[in-house]
Amino acid sequence: MKLLRFVLVGFIFGIVLTKSEAISWYRIYEMFQFQSFHMYGIIFTAIVTGVVGIRFFKKKEIKDYKGLPIEILDKEKARFRYIIGGIMFGVGWGIVGCCPGPIFVLIGAGVASIGIVLLGALIGNFIYGIFKDKIPH
Repeated sequence: MKLLRFVLVGFIFGIVLTKSEAISWYRIYEMFQFQSFHMYGIIFTAIVTGVVGIRFFKKKEIKDYKGLPIEILDKEKARFRYIIGGIMFGVGWGIVGCCPGPIFVLIGAGVASIGIVLLGALIGNFIYGIFKDKIPH
């Protein structure tokens, strides 16, 4: 019962992704072809919301659901790995036609082929788990 609010937020997030067409491979294709501002607008809105939210959390010293203070650490200035990671993420996103975020939303929407993407994401996470201690972070 304690986790019900998180499940509800997940459902609401899925509905928002679906209704905004953020899970549409066609919208993603348009974005990568620079034919439409739709996805860029969604991404920009998410960035602004995140920045404002983090500033608010830091300023008001918001606590988590257990009553503990939320600590948001600043990222270190390591540009190379973020560039490489971003390129890998973007290429994967372009090839697959979806961001990893809505994998479960697409499964819930009945897109069976996304199961292959889920399998790839699980395999990728498994491989990362094997090599995480051997690669720089």
